[in-house]
Amino acid sequence: MHPQTPTHHHHDTAEPQDPRRWRALTVLATAQFMLILDITVVTVALPDIGRDLELGRAATTWVITAYTLLFGGLMVFGGRSADLFGARRVAMTGLVAFTGSSLLAGLAVNAPMLLSGRVGQGVGAALLSPAAMAIVTITFHGAERNKALGVWGALGGTGAAVGVLVGGLLTAGPGWSWIFFVNVPVGLVLLAAMTRVVPDRPGQRGRSIDVLGAVLVTAAVGAAIYGLINAGDDGWADSLTVVPLLAAVVLGATFVIYERNAVAPLLDPRLLVRRPIAAGAVLMLVATGLLITGFFLGSFYLQQAQGNSALVTGLLFVPIALGTIIGAHNAGSLIGKYGYRPVGVVALTITAAGAAVPALWDGTAAVIIGLTVAAAGQGATFVTATTTALANVAHDQAGVTSGLVNTFHEVGAALGVAVLSTVAAVSLRTSGADLSGFTNAFTLSAIIAAVVAAAALAFIPAGKPPVGIRVGAH
Repeated sequence: MHPQTPTHHHHDTAEPQDPRRWRALTVLATAQFMLILDITVVTVALPDIGRDLELGRAATTWVITAYTLLFGGLMVFGGRSADLFGARRVAMTGLVAFTGSSLLAGLAVNAPMLLSGRVGQGVGAALLSPAAMAIVTITFHGAERNKALGVWGALGGTGAAVGVLVGGLLTAGPGWSWIFFVNVPVGLVLLAAMTRVVPDRPGQRGRSIDVLGAVLVTAAVGAAIYGLINAGDDGWADSLTVVPLLAAVVLGATFVIYERNAVAPLLDPRLLVRRPIAAGAVLMLVATGLLITGFFLGSFYLQQAQGNSALVTGLLFVPIALGTIIGAHNAGSLIGKYGYRPVGVVALTITAAGAAVPALWDGTAAVIIGLTVAAAGQGATFVTATTTALANVAHDQAGVTSGLVNTFHEVGAALGVAVLSTVAAVSLRTSGADLSGFTNAFTLSAIIAAVVAAAALAFIPAGKPPVGIRVGAH
């Protein structure tokens, strides 16, 4: 929240607010919806993309992780850029990068071209998402702001849901390239609309931006993902696994030391020492990791092992996506009634129970029922994560904290897919002929959720949110 002079504040109340604000919200929320959709739209198309471009398991996994890694790793950097250079300018820059990269990914004829497109989309998303959120926060005031953020959160939650259906329809229809091509006309229309209806706020000159911090944190997570993905092909003892994982530890430690001494740090590591924020970050990381991995494993299982088409798979995924929305929708009122800890523990226990179903039984029904139950738990965990982290932060730290939690959202997706793709490697390599990898991956998902549920009894703070706090599902 930016400081306002009293005269400026009086000016806000005396005169009507920006008349374009609801149209601006429509444009910005549509852009955010497109970014979230692009995390899951790819999952249904992956088997087809892998076949057409002759991608190995590692490259197929990078199609998801390249996008979420850069989206998450550079998100706080994007938020800081919006403060410095003006939110509208940064949002439009991000949208141009995202749209151009979508075109490149759609035209891809090999792995380097496709992954370059996904990297570009991730960078664009990291600039666009926090800048758009900043514009919404400063354009609306009071009760209207809560309403606007409610719309924003709801669209973020449904973006993932619509993604799986759109992915199935486009892959089965005009082909997988169109999951990327469809962003181009939408992006151009949004760009034209942004120049007309989105209010411009000048940046705050004189503040510096921590480029090195952004590079270090993204490199650390990237090295970890590289090592984790390689472990599935080369084994845990291979140098291609060990060296990147050690590099990740060194880069991560360097990032923490550098940020503690930086004049204008990208992120104060001390924020993560605060229990509510740390708890929110862990919950977000685990819930997103398991949700996106469920779609990833489910897509290969349903299409390769069970012989379903991309269209049928997209339709089968709809109840899972609805499970997330139902879980998120009900969590807010339950947290208000019972507090963070009981809701978080129960939500993770439901997640574990759901993941155990496909671990114990084979077949399309087991996977859909299990993942739907798990998704309801994950949806509730998202809301618990956000409310726990943001309930008691000071206004001037709300933006950074929200950026931090959203960073864990994207990075959780990247890390989750990297780890569980490696566990499921034998099934992914044999195109589902050997099911043991899928079984092991679903078993590990259930164990992770159960362990975090047990730990959550200790690490989620007790208490309820202050009256009147609003949370988004994303």
